[in-house]
Amino acid sequence: MSASGGTKAIVAALGANLAIAASKFVAFAFSGSSSMLAEGVHSLADSGNQFLLLIGGKRSQRAATPQHPFGYGRERFIYAFLVSIVLFSIGGMFAIYEGYEKIQHPHQVEHWYWPVGVLVFALIAEGFSFRTAIKESNELRGTLSWAQFVRRAKAPELPVVLLEDFGALIGLVLALGGVGLALLTGDGIWDGIGTVCIGLLLVLIALVLAAETKSLLLGEAAGPDVVRKIEAATVDGETVTRVIHMRTLHLGPEELLVAAKIAVQHDDTATQVAAAINAAEARIRAAVPIARVIYLEPDIYSEAEAAKGPNPEATPGGPDRTAGH
Repeated sequence: MSASGGTKAIVAALGANLAIAASKFVAFAFSGSSSMLAEGVHSLADSGNQFLLLIGGKRSQRAATPQHPFGYGRERFIYAFLVSIVLFSIGGMFAIYEGYEKIQHPHQVEHWYWPVGVLVFALIAEGFSFRTAIKESNELRGTLSWAQFVRRAKAPELPVVLLEDFGALIGLVLALGGVGLALLTGDGIWDGIGTVCIGLLLVLIALVLAAETKSLLLGEAAGPDVVRKIEAATVDGETVTRVIHMRTLHLGPEELLVAAKIAVQHDDTATQVAAAINAAEARIRAAVPIARVIYLEPDIYSEAEAAKGPNPEATPGGPDRTAGH
């Protein structure tokens, strides 16, 4: 994800959520609608989430240090995971609690034009934010479906904003339905039911975000297309004849570690092998610019040994007994 694209979507969502949160709290003060209170807290939590994403993006740009030699790219994953926690705890659980209280002690919605007017305004503002996120995401997702884009994206910001805005729009429809039914029936319990539905929706979105960002935090490999590009760029057919084994790991959304055992000619000199490795690294970086850290180990290819794959008994930190020699 380009930094400019992600930042544009985050700032658009932040501006919309701050304006919406203020209007929802005003509507709650005049109407007493629990849906408005839950939606106000939801928008306030979303605003905090956008601040977290901006902070994560800024901190991830720090230069590598001896203590963190691979840099701080994963800060973006950490802050995206914090977003899911905030959305779950502050947004979802508060809404469920508030809705439960309203169901237990219902009261009529007063000054109905406040919540209805605010909800209509919020739908327009959230729609603008969602449209911006869709436009920025379309530049990256290519032929992927939206579900595939959310699952496969290595940069967490756009999937987070997309899911937040999507959830906010559905939540607004639920709030409008709860307030509308409460007004039509004269029974405030519908306002509470709408609030509980909003809370359950936010919890569901938070769990999806947590699962996806957890996978990024644990460390994900490059996608199949990127792996194929790296393999094709590594082999020159002369000195480097094939890739025996390769591992990739995202150090950040735009930082990739590549570690590979490559096959070289058995009669090549050390100078020739060193030159071939340097040339292969240059080709990899040209084909996949995010490949920032590359480790290539030369070996003599043996089909029988390579078929065995990595040695499962190799201890972490111990000698690499990967097949190939």
